[in-house]
Amino acid sequence: MSKVACALTIAGTDPSGGAGIQADLKTFQELQIYGMSVLTSIVAQNTTGVQDIHHLPLSMIEQQLDSVLSDMPVHAFKTGMIANIDMMQVIEKKVSHLNVPYVMDPVMVATSGDALINQEARIFLKEHLLPLTAVVTPNIPETEFITGKKITSTEDMKQAGEYIVKELGAGAALIKGGHMKGEAIDFLYDGNEFHTFTAERINTKNTHGTGCTYSAAITAYLSEGDSLIEAVRKSKEFVTAAIKHSLSLGSGSGPTKHWAIREEAHIKHS
Repeated sequence: MSKVACALTIAGTDPSGGAGIQADLKTFQELQIYGMSVLTSIVAQNTTGVQDIHHLPLSMIEQQLDSVLSDMPVHAFKTGMIANIDMMQVIEKKVSHLNVPYVMDPVMVATSGDALINQEARIFLKEHLLPLTAVVTPNIPETEFITGKKITSTEDMKQAGEYIVKELGAGAALIKGGHMKGEAIDFLYDGNEFHTFTAERINTKNTHGTGCTYSAAITAYLSEGDSLIEAVRKSKEFVTAAIKHSLSLGSGSGPTKHWAIREEAHIKHS
């Protein structure tokens, strides 16, 4: 019997299906990874923004983690939205001993601009969870918060990546350039050198859940044993296809198409 790669996501929900736990599980499924999830917050959101948030009791978050970790194999895991310090402390306690890749999507602000975690939690995330990661995947606004520096150029992005690894202790930093002008360039600093991942910039407003999808794909590939560079390269292709063929659903920023790369492969081989 072949070994099944298993990946865990610890994050909030999106009932409209484009981001959060739902996007992560869709991504795992598309990449043929057995996906598992621990919910931190139930978020009422859609393509137009966040309408309400209900945080689960800490005891329930802890019990979910115990249920999964005591019974199921976890070959890689990711975190998305973790709203407050209390949740982060529970998660830190449970995952710090896991000797598998940890991908952090430092979710702080929704695509719509809604703040998702408070200031104190952002600081705790940076000081306590960031050093546990194999890779952290901030966009430009998140990078600016983590480093405390304005990002206006590709050189700024590189310096930020180096700072996050060398000064803050992340295993690696993938600084995503989606908010910059021109080509969509991401820089991965692995502690030794930079790796550049470039894709065409797609003119669409439908980018709801792109960060979740990208980091979930990296988690999926790492769970299979891919190197970090290879995992990011494949994930960049995955999320670019998902954005290129994004779905005009809802009246705001629509979701990406998680099965787009499968469709592209089918067309190529038909």
